Amino acid sequence: MKSLAISGMILGLSAGLSPGPMLTLVISQTLRHGVREGVKVALAPLLTDTPIVIACLLFLSVFSDMAPALGVISMFGGIYLFYLGISGLRFKGEGLEEEDADPKSLKRGLMVNFLNPNPYMFWVSIGGPLVLKASSTSLVSAAVFILSFYVLLVGSKIVMAIVSGRSRNLLRNHHYKIIIRILGLVLIGFGVMFLRDGLNYLLG
Repeated sequence: MKSLAISGMILGLSAGLSPGPMLTLVISQTLRHGVREGVKVALAPLLTDTPIVIACLLFLSVFSDMAPALGVISMFGGIYLFYLGISGLRFKGEGLEEEDADPKSLKRGLMVNFLNPNPYMFWVSIGGPLVLKASSTSLVSAAVFILSFYVLLVGSKIVMAIVSGRSRNLLRNHHYKIIIRILGLVLIGFGVMFLRDGLNYLLG
């Protein structure tokens, strides 16, 4: 059980701090709307990953090839990341401190994570087999792995939101615009990667 907990923490920390669309969105929403909104994005996996984990475990039990499903998910994810990236490029800096504006951070986080093929790939190739193996001897061990994984996955992203929020207070308005636009380009870059991967999955 101890080894599963350590494995979960290492994998969770690695996934939480790895560059990707979710981490980019955490930083972007924090810089635009404050730490609270970045934390909302960081919490999104807790809501989206339950059906993802269940679906992947079912696929492991029934099917041998998830490529078509991953291809469709990647294509939709690429399109949505393009939308978010373009929004960042069009950002003009107005309303950075507006508390009444609805940044829809949780909704954006849910969409990005649900349409990101990486969680599916992780649970099919790494997490799922570990959980199935652990559950064959102890359901508690499987639960410990999942819990330790998500504590570090979400916790590391929350830390990044807090760090980004402190940086936000040190930046002036024109710096915001530059950073948000750079992050927009990064999201578009991830969108291109998702579309490419989607085509590769679909075309074999």
